[in-house]
Amino acid sequence: MKRVLLFIATNLAVVLVLGVVLNIVFSVLGINSRSIGGMLVFCAVFGFGGAIISLLISKWMAKRSYGVQVIEQPRNEMEHWLLSTVQRQAQQAGIGMPEVGIYDSPDMNAFATGASRNNSLVAVSTGLMYSMSRDEAEAVLAHEVSHIANGDMVTLTLIQGVVNTFVMFFARIVANVISGFFSNSEEEEGGGMGGIAYFITVMVLEMLFGILASIIVMWFSRQREYRADEGGARLAGREKMIAALERLRHGHESQLEGSLAAFGINGKQQSELLMSHPPLEKRIHVLRTQR
Repeated sequence: MKRVLLFIATNLAVVLVLGVVLNIVFSVLGINSRSIGGMLVFCAVFGFGGAIISLLISKWMAKRSYGVQVIEQPRNEMEHWLLSTVQRQAQQAGIGMPEVGIYDSPDMNAFATGASRNNSLVAVSTGLMYSMSRDEAEAVLAHEVSHIANGDMVTLTLIQGVVNTFVMFFARIVANVISGFFSNSEEEEGGGMGGIAYFITVMVLEMLFGILASIIVMWFSRQREYRADEGGARLAGREKMIAALERLRHGHESQLEGSLAAFGINGKQQSELLMSHPPLEKRIHVLRTQR
Protein backbone atom coordinates (compact mmCIF):
# COMPACT_ATOMS: atom_id res chain seq x y z
CA MET A 1 0.00 0.00 0.00
CA LYS A 2 2.88 2.34 0.81
CA ARG A 3 4.36 1.79 -2.66
CA VAL A 4 0.96 2.33 -4.34
CA LEU A 5 0.31 5.61 -2.48
CA LEU A 6 3.85 6.82 -3.18
CA PHE A 7 3.43 5.94 -6.86
CA ILE A 8 0.09 7.79 -7.12
CA ALA A 9 1.35 10.88 -5.27
CA THR A 10 4.53 11.05 -7.36
CA ASN A 11 2.67 10.71 -10.64
CA LEU A 12 0.17 13.40 -9.69
CA ALA A 13 3.06 15.72 -8.84
CA VAL A 14 4.77 14.91 -12.16
CA VAL A 15 1.58 15.60 -14.14
CA LEU A 16 1.15 18.93 -12.32
CA VAL A 17 4.74 20.01 -13.01
CA LEU A 18 4.58 18.97 -16.67
CA GLY A 19 1.23 20.76 -17.09
CA VAL A 20 2.81 24.01 -15.85
CA VAL A 21 5.85 23.51 -18.12
CA LEU A 22 3.59 22.84 -21.10
CA ASN A 23 1.56 26.01 -20.55
CA ILE A 24 4.77 28.05 -20.34
CA VAL A 25 6.15 26.50 -23.55
CA PHE A 26 2.91 27.15 -25.47
CA SER A 27 2.74 30.76 -24.22
CA VAL A 28 6.40 31.65 -24.84
CA LEU A 29 6.60 30.02 -28.28
CA GLY A 30 3.07 30.97 -29.34
CA ILE A 31 2.22 27.42 -30.36
CA ASN A 32 -1.37 26.48 -31.12
CA SER A 33 -2.07 23.50 -28.85
CA ARG A 34 -4.59 22.08 -31.37
CA SER A 35 -2.18 22.04 -34.32
CA ILE A 36 -0.03 19.06 -35.32
CA GLY A 37 3.02 20.89 -33.97
CA GLY A 38 1.23 21.65 -30.72
CA MET A 39 0.20 18.02 -30.38
CA LEU A 40 3.80 16.89 -30.95
CA VAL A 41 5.09 19.34 -28.32
CA PHE A 42 2.44 18.12 -25.87
CA CYS A 43 3.46 14.49 -26.42
CA ALA A 44 7.18 15.28 -26.21
CA VAL A 45 6.82 17.20 -22.94
CA PHE A 46 4.81 14.42 -21.29
CA GLY A 47 6.71 11.57 -23.00
CA PHE A 48 10.23 12.80 -22.24
CA GLY A 49 9.31 14.81 -19.16
CA GLY A 50 7.85 11.87 -17.28
CA ALA A 51 10.80 9.63 -18.13
CA ILE A 52 13.41 12.24 -17.19
CA ILE A 53 11.73 13.19 -13.91
CA SER A 54 11.50 9.48 -13.03
CA LEU A 55 15.24 9.17 -13.65
CA LEU A 56 16.08 12.23 -11.54
CA ILE A 57 14.08 10.98 -8.55
CA SER A 58 14.91 7.28 -9.06
CA LYS A 59 17.23 7.02 -6.04
CA TRP A 60 14.76 8.80 -3.78
CA MET A 61 11.89 6.61 -4.98
CA ALA A 62 13.89 3.39 -4.62
CA LYS A 63 14.94 4.17 -1.07
CA ARG A 64 11.38 4.89 0.03
CA SER A 65 9.61 2.21 -1.98
CA TYR A 66 11.86 -0.62 -0.82
CA GLY A 67 13.02 0.78 2.52
CA VAL A 68 16.66 0.78 1.42
CA GLN A 69 19.01 1.42 4.34
CA VAL A 70 22.04 3.24 2.94
CA ILE A 71 25.29 2.19 4.62
CA GLU A 72 26.94 5.33 5.99
CA GLN A 73 29.19 3.67 8.55
CA PRO A 74 29.50 -0.14 8.36
CA ARG A 75 27.97 -1.74 11.44
CA ASN A 76 29.28 -5.25 10.85
CA GLU A 77 31.67 -7.27 8.72
CA MET A 78 29.06 -7.90 5.99
CA GLU A 79 28.38 -4.18 5.48
CA HIS A 80 32.11 -3.46 5.49
CA TRP A 81 32.59 -6.09 2.80
CA LEU A 82 29.75 -4.64 0.70
CA LEU A 83 31.17 -1.12 0.80
CA SER A 84 34.76 -2.14 0.08
CA THR A 85 33.70 -4.45 -2.79
CA VAL A 86 31.57 -1.81 -4.52
CA GLN A 87 34.29 0.81 -3.98
CA ARG A 88 36.91 -1.43 -5.61
CA GLN A 89 34.64 -2.28 -8.54
CA ALA A 90 33.63 1.37 -9.05
CA GLN A 91 37.31 2.35 -9.27
CA GLN A 92 37.95 -0.43 -11.78
CA ALA A 93 34.94 0.69 -13.86
CA GLY A 94 35.94 4.38 -13.70
CA ILE A 95 32.77 5.70 -12.04
CA GLY A 96 32.06 7.69 -8.90
CA MET A 97 31.41 5.71 -5.73
CA PRO A 98 27.71 4.75 -5.65
CA GLU A 99 25.67 4.81 -2.47
CA VAL A 100 25.37 1.27 -1.17
CA GLY A 101 22.29 0.01 0.64
CA ILE A 102 20.45 -3.06 1.86
CA TYR A 103 16.69 -3.70 1.70
CA ASP A 104 14.70 -6.36 3.52
CA SER A 105 13.40 -9.01 1.12
CA PRO A 106 13.65 -12.82 0.84
CA ASP A 107 14.04 -12.33 -2.91
CA MET A 108 17.61 -12.93 -4.15
CA ASN A 109 18.14 -9.70 -6.05
CA ALA A 110 20.00 -6.42 -6.30
CA PHE A 111 19.48 -3.31 -8.41
CA ALA A 112 21.25 -0.16 -9.52
CA THR A 113 19.59 3.19 -10.12
CA GLY A 114 20.47 6.87 -10.28
CA ALA A 115 20.61 9.85 -12.60
CA SER A 116 24.23 9.44 -13.78
CA ARG A 117 27.42 7.39 -13.54
CA ASN A 118 28.57 9.54 -10.62
CA ASN A 119 25.22 9.80 -8.82
CA SER A 120 23.93 6.29 -8.32
CA LEU A 121 22.78 3.68 -5.85
CA VAL A 122 23.47 -0.05 -5.60
CA ALA A 123 21.01 -1.88 -3.34
CA VAL A 124 21.18 -5.53 -2.29
CA SER A 125 18.41 -7.64 -0.75
CA THR A 126 18.93 -9.42 2.55
CA GLY A 127 17.82 -12.59 0.76
CA LEU A 128 20.75 -12.34 -1.62
CA MET A 129 23.31 -11.59 1.10
CA TYR A 130 22.23 -14.54 3.24
CA SER A 131 21.66 -17.02 0.38
CA MET A 132 24.69 -16.44 -1.86
CA SER A 133 28.35 -17.05 -1.27
CA ARG A 134 30.68 -14.05 -1.21
CA ASP A 135 31.97 -14.93 -4.69
CA GLU A 136 28.44 -15.04 -6.09
CA ALA A 137 27.45 -11.80 -4.35
CA GLU A 138 30.61 -10.13 -5.66
CA ALA A 139 29.57 -11.04 -9.22
CA VAL A 140 26.06 -9.63 -8.66
CA LEU A 141 27.56 -6.35 -7.41
CA ALA A 142 29.87 -6.26 -10.44
CA HIS A 143 26.84 -6.72 -12.71
CA GLU A 144 25.10 -3.73 -11.10
CA VAL A 145 28.23 -1.57 -11.20
CA SER A 146 28.52 -2.43 -14.92
CA HIS A 147 24.95 -1.16 -15.47
CA ILE A 148 26.07 2.17 -14.00
CA ALA A 149 29.34 2.27 -15.94
CA ASN A 150 27.50 1.52 -19.20
CA GLY A 151 25.10 4.42 -18.60
CA ASP A 152 22.13 2.07 -18.91
CA MET A 153 19.79 4.15 -16.73
CA VAL A 154 20.21 7.25 -18.90
CA THR A 155 20.06 5.36 -22.20
CA LEU A 156 16.93 3.45 -21.25
CA THR A 157 15.32 6.72 -20.09
CA LEU A 158 16.00 8.38 -23.46
CA ILE A 159 14.64 5.38 -25.36
CA GLN A 160 11.56 5.33 -23.13
CA GLY A 161 11.06 9.06 -23.70
CA VAL A 162 11.17 8.66 -27.50
CA VAL A 163 8.81 5.69 -27.36
CA ASN A 164 6.37 7.47 -25.02
CA THR A 165 6.32 10.53 -27.30
CA PHE A 166 5.50 8.61 -30.47
CA VAL A 167 2.98 6.33 -28.77
CA MET A 168 1.06 9.38 -27.53
CA PHE A 169 1.45 11.28 -30.82
CA PHE A 170 0.35 8.52 -33.20
CA ALA A 171 -2.52 7.54 -30.90
CA ARG A 172 -3.84 11.11 -31.13
CA ILE A 173 -3.33 11.34 -34.89
CA VAL A 174 -5.33 8.16 -35.49
CA ALA A 175 -7.91 9.19 -32.88
CA ASN A 176 -8.40 12.52 -34.65
CA VAL A 177 -9.23 10.70 -37.88
CA ILE A 178 -11.67 8.33 -36.16
CA SER A 179 -13.20 11.12 -34.07
CA GLY A 180 -13.68 13.21 -37.21
CA PHE A 181 -15.49 10.32 -38.89
CA PHE A 182 -17.81 9.87 -35.89
CA SER A 183 -18.40 13.62 -35.64
CA ASN A 184 -19.45 13.86 -39.30
CA SER A 185 -21.77 10.88 -38.94
CA GLU A 186 -23.32 12.25 -35.75
CA GLU A 187 -23.84 15.71 -37.24
CA GLU A 188 -25.96 14.10 -39.92
CA GLU A 189 -27.91 12.18 -37.24
CA GLY A 190 -28.00 15.05 -34.73
CA GLY A 191 -25.79 13.27 -32.14
CA GLY A 192 -22.75 14.46 -30.20
CA MET A 193 -20.38 11.57 -29.47
CA GLY A 194 -17.26 12.90 -31.22
CA GLY A 195 -15.45 13.99 -28.03
CA ILE A 196 -16.23 10.73 -26.23
CA ALA A 197 -15.12 8.70 -29.27
CA TYR A 198 -11.84 10.65 -29.37
CA PHE A 199 -11.07 10.10 -25.67
CA ILE A 200 -11.88 6.38 -25.76
CA THR A 201 -9.92 5.89 -28.98
CA VAL A 202 -6.84 7.64 -27.58
CA MET A 203 -6.89 5.41 -24.49
CA VAL A 204 -7.30 2.20 -26.50
CA LEU A 205 -4.64 3.15 -29.07
CA GLU A 206 -2.14 4.19 -26.39
CA MET A 207 -2.57 0.76 -24.82
CA LEU A 208 -2.10 -1.05 -28.15
CA PHE A 209 0.82 1.09 -29.35
CA GLY A 210 2.29 0.91 -25.84
CA ILE A 211 2.42 -2.89 -26.00
CA LEU A 212 4.18 -2.76 -29.38
CA ALA A 213 6.59 -0.12 -28.10
CA SER A 214 7.32 -2.20 -25.00
CA ILE A 215 8.61 -4.98 -27.24
CA ILE A 216 11.24 -2.56 -28.58
CA VAL A 217 12.19 -1.26 -25.13
CA MET A 218 12.40 -4.75 -23.66
CA TRP A 219 14.59 -5.93 -26.56
CA PHE A 220 17.07 -3.18 -25.74
CA SER A 221 16.82 -4.03 -22.04
CA ARG A 222 17.74 -7.66 -22.75
CA GLN A 223 20.78 -6.59 -24.82
CA ARG A 224 22.13 -4.42 -22.03
CA GLU A 225 21.71 -7.33 -19.61
CA TYR A 226 24.18 -9.33 -21.71
CA ARG A 227 26.55 -6.35 -21.60
CA ALA A 228 26.21 -6.04 -17.83
CA ASP A 229 26.90 -9.77 -17.46
CA GLU A 230 30.01 -9.35 -19.57
CA GLY A 231 31.06 -6.35 -17.47
CA GLY A 232 30.41 -8.33 -14.29
CA ALA A 233 32.60 -11.13 -15.60
CA ARG A 234 35.43 -8.66 -16.25
CA LEU A 235 35.19 -7.10 -12.78
CA ALA A 236 34.60 -10.22 -10.69
CA GLY A 237 35.59 -13.15 -12.90
CA ARG A 238 33.66 -15.20 -15.45
CA GLU A 239 33.23 -18.26 -13.22
CA LYS A 240 31.87 -16.15 -10.37
CA MET A 241 29.35 -14.50 -12.72
CA ILE A 242 28.22 -17.88 -14.06
CA ALA A 243 27.93 -19.26 -10.51
CA ALA A 244 25.76 -16.28 -9.47
CA LEU A 245 23.41 -16.77 -12.41
CA GLU A 246 23.22 -20.50 -11.71
CA ARG A 247 22.22 -19.76 -8.12
CA LEU A 248 19.54 -17.31 -9.33
CA ARG A 249 18.23 -19.93 -11.76
CA HIS A 250 17.31 -22.12 -8.79
CA GLY A 251 15.99 -19.25 -6.69
CA HIS A 252 12.72 -17.32 -6.58
CA GLU A 253 11.23 -15.00 -9.20
CA SER A 254 12.12 -11.32 -8.89
CA GLN A 255 9.84 -9.14 -6.75
CA LEU A 256 11.17 -5.82 -8.09
CA GLU A 257 8.55 -3.64 -9.76
CA GLY A 258 8.37 -0.86 -12.32
CA SER A 259 11.55 0.62 -13.77
CA LEU A 260 13.71 -0.97 -11.06
CA ALA A 261 12.87 -4.42 -12.43
CA ALA A 262 14.91 -3.58 -15.52
CA PHE A 263 18.04 -2.98 -13.43
CA GLY A 264 17.88 -5.96 -11.10
CA ILE A 265 20.12 -8.96 -11.55
CA ASN A 266 17.07 -11.21 -11.88
CA GLY A 267 13.88 -10.64 -13.91
CA LYS A 268 10.29 -11.91 -13.89
CA GLN A 269 9.38 -14.98 -15.93
CA GLN A 270 6.97 -14.22 -18.78
CA SER A 271 6.80 -14.11 -22.57
CA GLU A 272 10.35 -13.41 -23.74
CA LEU A 273 9.20 -10.55 -26.01
CA LEU A 274 8.10 -8.61 -22.92
CA MET A 275 10.93 -9.71 -20.61
CA SER A 276 13.40 -7.07 -19.39
CA HIS A 277 15.97 -9.85 -18.80
CA PRO A 278 16.87 -12.76 -21.09
CA PRO A 279 16.22 -16.23 -19.64
CA LEU A 280 18.97 -17.14 -17.19
CA GLU A 281 19.83 -20.22 -19.27
CA LYS A 282 20.64 -17.98 -22.26
CA ARG A 283 22.72 -15.60 -20.16
CA ILE A 284 24.74 -18.49 -18.75
CA HIS A 285 25.23 -19.97 -22.22
CA VAL A 286 26.47 -16.64 -23.62
CA LEU A 287 28.98 -16.23 -20.79
CA ARG A 288 30.26 -19.77 -21.24
CA THR A 289 30.75 -19.35 -24.98
CA GLN A 290 32.29 -15.86 -24.93
CA ARG A 291 36.00 -15.58 -25.69
